[in-house]
Amino acid sequence: MPKHTFRLNGEQVTVDVADEERLLWVLRDVLGVTGPKYGCGINVCKACTSHLNGRAVNPCAVPVGALKPTDEITTIEGLADTVDTDLHPMQQAWLDLDVAQCGYCQPGQIMAAVALVRRVAEENRDITEADLDGIRNICRCGTYPRIRAAIRAGAAKM
Repeated sequence: MPKHTFRLNGEQVTVDVADEERLLWVLRDVLGVTGPKYGCGINVCKACTSHLNGRAVNPCAVPVGALKPTDEITTIEGLADTVDTDLHPMQQAWLDLDVAQCGYCQPGQIMAAVALVRRVAEENRDITEADLDGIRNICRCGTYPRIRAAIRAGAAKM
């Protein structure tokens, strides 16, 4: 099996898996990182949303062979370390606004929200309703109004 090296939550890791193995399975089954959830496995539900070099991606759709040693994967477990606090402002907003019900989609929701806020900030503009509509992560419990409010609250502190 080929060896693949990349950065995960700030640390260099090397795994010995087939090139076509999806990153989600490498994270969960090989490296024991369980924040990214398996929902559909076909890049639809977005429960596994994580960051690749700061941008939202779905590890269920990324073959590990596509990663370079300089690529940085950030999962919900490493999100707070990107701001050097106990919780990332978006995680705190989730708690403050009591967003989660079952909680299964929440890591992916938070990671998608952080990526959105960063992108909007890079574009030097405010978050719009259209931006919030563009987050396609599925929440089976239907907490979308609280999710949207938490994104705005978290963005204000990022």
